[in-house]
Amino acid sequence: MTDGLPDQDSGSKSARTRRAILAAARSAFARQGYDAATIRGIAAGCGVDPALVIRYFGNTAALFAAATDIDLHLPQLDALPADKVGEALVHHFLSLWDNAPSAVALITLLRTSTSNAAVAARIREVFAAQVMPALQLLDAGRAVPAHAAEASSGSPSGDLARRSGLLASQLLGLALCRYVLEIPPLVAMSRDEIVRAYAPTLQRYASGAID
Repeated sequence: MTDGLPDQDSGSKSARTRRAILAAARSAFARQGYDAATIRGIAAGCGVDPALVIRYFGNTAALFAAATDIDLHLPQLDALPADKVGEALVHHFLSLWDNAPSAVALITLLRTSTSNAAVAARIREVFAAQVMPALQLLDAGRAVPAHAAEASSGSPSGDLARRSGLLASQLLGLALCRYVLEIPPLVAMSRDEIVRAYAPTLQRYASGAID
């Protein structure tokens, strides 16, 4: 994850202040949602003047964008064994969701996306900007099977968009049910159990038949 900082000494007072504001913002957005969190409350949460928050980030929308500026750090899918892509994706996303502060930012987005169109758009931006390119590299590094070529109907970008959407449906659905709704059977499952359950479906969405 990035924190919206310009290039500067990470140990400077300004950088430390920005990081403190972003941490307080993530916490506030996660607890209260996008609509209820305020600049004043976020400033109080990190012990700074509200004017300083406005100076660094401008407004609530810009602060939210910086606080949820998520780098998914996707593995290089085209460098993996062809039959291990699904497994690697599940392992990777579980690591993201179990590791603060990336987990806080992701769960903040999920909690508020169902009631706020701007937040939902933010999730789409993150996945479109990072999952699609990863699939493009995977697609470029393999021979396209007949079923994939037929499914694309002459539009490789359309096929990749569908695959990206299907992957997102599984990964975000898992996160919503395990970390936000905390559905007991999913919470109780070990990571290995989740990988075994989800990996085959993600593998198919990444490179198998989807029609």
